[in-house]
Amino acid sequence: MRMRFVRYLTFVLCVATLAAGMAFWTRGPWAWRLAGVGGALSLLGIRDLIQRGHSIQRNYPVIGHIRWIAELVRPEIRQYLIEADEDAAPFSRSQRSLVYQRAKGEAGEHPFGTLLDVYRDGYEFIAHSMRPALATDPASFRITIGNSQCAQPYSASVFNISAMSFGALSANAIRVLNIGAKAGGFYHDTGEGSISPYHREGGGDIVWEVASGYFGCRTDDGHFDPGKFAAQARTDQVRMIEIKLSQGAKPGHGGVLPAAKVTHEIAETRGVPMGQDCISPSRHSAFSTPREMMGFITQLRELSGGKPVGFKLCIGHPWEFMGIVKAMLETGVRPDFIVVDGGEGGTGAAPTEFSDHIGAPMREGLLFVHNTLVGAGVRRDIKVGAAGKVVSAFDIASLLAIGADWTNAARGFMFALGCVQSLSCNTNRCPTGVATQDPLRQKALVAPDKSVRVANFHRQTLRALADMLAAAGLEHPDQLDARHLVRRVSATEIRQFADLHLFLKPDELVTGACEDGFYRQHWTRASADSFDGTSATGGSV
Repeated sequence: MRMRFVRYLTFVLCVATLAAGMAFWTRGPWAWRLAGVGGALSLLGIRDLIQRGHSIQRNYPVIGHIRWIAELVRPEIRQYLIEADEDAAPFSRSQRSLVYQRAKGEAGEHPFGTLLDVYRDGYEFIAHSMRPALATDPASFRITIGNSQCAQPYSASVFNISAMSFGALSANAIRVLNIGAKAGGFYHDTGEGSISPYHREGGGDIVWEVASGYFGCRTDDGHFDPGKFAAQARTDQVRMIEIKLSQGAKPGHGGVLPAAKVTHEIAETRGVPMGQDCISPSRHSAFSTPREMMGFITQLRELSGGKPVGFKLCIGHPWEFMGIVKAMLETGVRPDFIVVDGGEGGTGAAPTEFSDHIGAPMREGLLFVHNTLVGAGVRRDIKVGAAGKVVSAFDIASLLAIGADWTNAARGFMFALGCVQSLSCNTNRCPTGVATQDPLRQKALVAPDKSVRVANFHRQTLRALADMLAAAGLEHPDQLDARHLVRRVSATEIRQFADLHLFLKPDELVTGACEDGFYRQHWTRASADSFDGTSATGGSV
């Protein structure tokens, strides 16, 4: 009986407050307010007692709501009061603070030595030189993308804005990112949502991502439309075409933008009807084999007027990517670039299991792609980019050292916009106006101010990269290799990346000289005529 009374104590106090207010009703406004508060809470308690949906509220009327209030503010309490500086969930306070400082034009310095434990397993650093070089102008940190089959090569920065669609990000966020890209001289990937008017406003370089929904270049039934593609791809602002095979956040998964979220602007941008769900299929309809994919690359290159064409993927089955490389060898077609997305990537909403347990992490995927291209003898024709949790100069250096030619970042540039990692991207209630379609919320982003921050973040990060390279005795990012990066593997041992990772020799896959069982096995299984590969007897599986 005593326990039951404790459970209902708050409700009883609310009723008593109402009764006290009514008893002293004639005493003035304070009594009216007391009665009002007590009455409202008493009604809430009665509602809790008769509702059937929440057992806690039924057993603990009124006070049971504290649990939901605590759940509501838990992310903010954890982030601002409990989280340690190096707790990455998914980005640490130190990482976010670094971006905020550089976005404001500051170098990102901190006093009193490193906060990192340099003796923990996995700690990484760049080995410095006894004869440091002079720091090079980071404006020269560019890479030419486009092989001999490309008529309009593109000079890209080694650090760019990764794929984020209009629809996932607000119109104002897209506008600010593109203005910042123009000011800083780097590119802005559209994401699969196609080229919106807000991409066009800023005049910054655009990489148009063409995904399985063919948004912006689709027929009424959702197939690829060559005429619509050519009309947009030939505009001067579009510098490269990127075929999206998969993305790190949810590889192998399609998507649905509910009809209620398909605004008039989104419908116009994507070329889809209003009032219907906007479907992103899980795979392309324009090709079904690696060989057909080479034909699609050739078609896009011709339709775009010879601009660089490549593809983005998160690595899954090894033989599928190797099948694409075999198709390159058999058809003679070479994509101009490949972007490797890591399983740790993702800016918006994705099923939990996909975010947590599907897709190769970026470094493993990058090493596999680099090795396969080298072993097949086609690496010299194809540039490789990498994306996934890149926010600092060291992040960039660590990827360039193991095979990347350039890097992309999504969430890093979101932080530069003002994102506070509230983890509400999927609710349309982003507190900073970055990941929402609410017109009032996105007004919080003031374009002239935030675009400067986007450009500052890029400039200061590459300046830090220039200083790191100089300390290592290097002048340009393309001089970095696996000898320059070091990782702690135990309490008493550190090893160079060159000793930690396997690196294939040129052509050893095609000549049969490869001795590594993993690469040899999957190269044998891979087929240019099927993503499924072949069986041991040579037939498709």
